[in-house]
Amino acid sequence: MKVWARVRVDNRTVAEYVVAIEQKEASEVENWAEPIGELCRKLDLARPVILKKHIRDLTAFSHTAFRPGDFMEKVDFDRLEIELF
Repeated sequence: MKVWARVRVDNRTVAEYVVAIEQKEASEVENWAEPIGELCRKLDLARPVILKKHIRDLTAFSHTAFRPGDFMEKVDFDRLEIELF
């Protein structure tokens, strides 16, 4: 499975990165902090706080979004979207 991250500002993609993970299904992933952390490192972003809502959205819809309020540090984008494919 691949995990795609997009940084969005004013509904435009300003940065993106894809990382491959071993698991075939979202429900098989035990720790989402690892792939999301790798994506954030590659995009030079702070790590967001991963809530149960984000995990639920990833497993149910293969998509979730982190807003600036989900980060401990100030960020200069509207949202970080994570999508599975």
